[in-house]
Amino acid sequence: MARARVLLLNSAIGPLDYRVDREHAVEPGSIVLAPLGPRQLAGVVWEAERMPSDAEVGDNRLRPLTHVYDLPPLAAPLRRLIEWTADYYLAAPAAVLRMALASASALDERRATTEYRATGTVPDRLTPQREQALQRIGERQGLVRELAYIADVSDAVIRGLVKAGAIEPVEVAVDDPFVPPDPDHAPPDLSAEQAAAAATLVAAVQAREAAAFLLDGVTGSGKTEVYFEAVAEAIRAGRQTLVLLPEIALTEPFLKRFAARFGHQPVAWHSDLRQSQRRRAWRAIASGEAKVVVGARSALFLPYADLGLIVVDEAHESSFKQEDGVMYHARDVAVMRGRFEGVPVILASATPAIETRQQVTLGHYAELKLPRRFGPATMPDIAALDLLRDPPLRGRWIAPTLVRELEANLARGEQSLLFLNRRGYAPLTLCRTCGHRFQCPNCTAWMVEHRLTARLACHHCGHVMPPPAACPECGEADSLVACGPGVERIADEVAALFPQARTAMVTSDTLWSPAKAAEFVNRMEAGEIDIVIGTQLVTKGYHFPNLTLVGVIDADLGLAGGDLRAAERSFQQIAQVAGRAGRGEKPGRVLVQTREPGAPVIRALVSGDAESFYAAETAARRHAGAPPFGRFAAIIVSSEALDEAVAAARLIGDSAPEVEGMAVYGPAPAPLAMLRGRHRQRLLVHARRTLDVQDVIRAWLGALDWPKGVRVAVDVDPYSFV
Repeated sequence: MARARVLLLNSAIGPLDYRVDREHAVEPGSIVLAPLGPRQLAGVVWEAERMPSDAEVGDNRLRPLTHVYDLPPLAAPLRRLIEWTADYYLAAPAAVLRMALASASALDERRATTEYRATGTVPDRLTPQREQALQRIGERQGLVRELAYIADVSDAVIRGLVKAGAIEPVEVAVDDPFVPPDPDHAPPDLSAEQAAAAATLVAAVQAREAAAFLLDGVTGSGKTEVYFEAVAEAIRAGRQTLVLLPEIALTEPFLKRFAARFGHQPVAWHSDLRQSQRRRAWRAIASGEAKVVVGARSALFLPYADLGLIVVDEAHESSFKQEDGVMYHARDVAVMRGRFEGVPVILASATPAIETRQQVTLGHYAELKLPRRFGPATMPDIAALDLLRDPPLRGRWIAPTLVRELEANLARGEQSLLFLNRRGYAPLTLCRTCGHRFQCPNCTAWMVEHRLTARLACHHCGHVMPPPAACPECGEADSLVACGPGVERIADEVAALFPQARTAMVTSDTLWSPAKAAEFVNRMEAGEIDIVIGTQLVTKGYHFPNLTLVGVIDADLGLAGGDLRAAERSFQQIAQVAGRAGRGEKPGRVLVQTREPGAPVIRALVSGDAESFYAAETAARRHAGAPPFGRFAAIIVSSEALDEAVAAARLIGDSAPEVEGMAVYGPAPAPLAMLRGRHRQRLLVHARRTLDVQDVIRAWLGALDWPKGVRVAVDVDPYSFV
């Protein structure tokens, strides 16, 4: 090939043609380094007929490729997936390709690198920044910039600690092989229902054909043990397995369960990995050495050499939807990767999404049900606490009945969990004198008080500030009051009610890494925690046999607002957290605090009649033409200048094509009208299911021009409506 079309890692340009000199040999999928102006960029050779170029250049004007990496080419199924994802989600192909080449260091051919770690020596000159760095780094190691990021200090502080002998360099081999898991290490004793489901999945792996399965099992039914048998079969065949998890905090408990079954841990892929770990994992995946990979949604686009199985655990989770950049849904893209690769895909969930259930109804997915818990464990008893009849004491948030149950559980030596899906101490801080409310300067969102870290924080852009001593509006001192509860406030209430109880708070603020999650799990299993207070992070994946009581503090919280999926999401979340109770031999109890005990969600939870709830929700969606019976696409217009954003949004709205089966609503200010300092306008496209809405939007927006300061993003199949 004397000429090669290359898709570069630059979303602002399309594919470009290059000359291939005689010393280089390339094929579609080859990873190369190519010149672009004065820079050198990585890219991938692509089939010219599948990736049209806007800039056809004669052979005599082509620049030569700089380098061809000694790495396996990206296989055709992955290239087709990249094309499909870019087309379906209206994203730049280069932006999708970047997720496949997710480790820049993996392209580096060096076999070793130098990382740094603390020595335990305290330097003579211990500045506050140095002290903070040593405290936060602890036993972790990494590159200078990685340690600086962990410690929230500059690179210069880390280098100063190196010179002072408090941090030392350590040579790290970056391509050490991973120990392969043993499929026959500790096979489980399965129930008849589990064995039947496992046999179906094993047969699908052996068939080496594309197929999608919904593994629908109640919490505690042993879904993981079932799909582990399919994983074992893929290992025996020498093929690779990908297991997707919705939260990196779930990775460490999963690794522990996996090691107990297969003797060794799988290869992990998530944002907490060091650069050297990412390089080692990426290369092992590309070579086929990594037989089982467990990771967050980004692991879906990695270049597996011989994929044999994909598992999406907790497949209903909304966190599988990427909300910025390429706005894809990992559950749906996983099914498409299974089709391109010709491998089975397992969607495991105790509360499947309505979209997934509809695919089963249509016959596109096969359903495997596990209706009972494994062994002697039974489903917990669920009761609603009407807060209008059983109100908490003034200034408190836990109802008296739940307080008595917590007291009884403590006396029995059993563990309890209190769930409130709201981080921080209070969602709103205001001045009791003048009524001033603290709002983020960058977003139309309230600042959330975090007393543990003594700060006010915006949960949308990350802006933080210390709580002021006086109101900035009226100047009154000591006039600020916290409104509403967050998990920190519930934790304070528990500490006041039960000073002898050992508590733990589980949120993304406290379990920010797999190591922190592992520490929490170990403490729970050792019986060192009596009461857990947590957000949605504790609703899934954890198995604590001595946890017998779950209290939901505010079951109505998720029902507010106009979210299409609000009722479904609330049902899933509460059902999942309820499923943490009674997973061992001791029976479980769940108390749900609500002001609307007659709401369909609450009635379904208490009665256990999930099917009626889902039937009603599905009928409502069908009547409204909402997903999965219709299609939505959101168009989000943003600019630092309000008038620019409004003008561009109006231009888009006024130019909307008239297409049968499609309606356009808006523009209107987004519920979060300002985010990260940018004013935001939204339009919503509603179309019938059979309409190729992507082609309509592509042609519609492609014919328009707007100022450089305006950004226009399209979210196909949106999950967030803010």
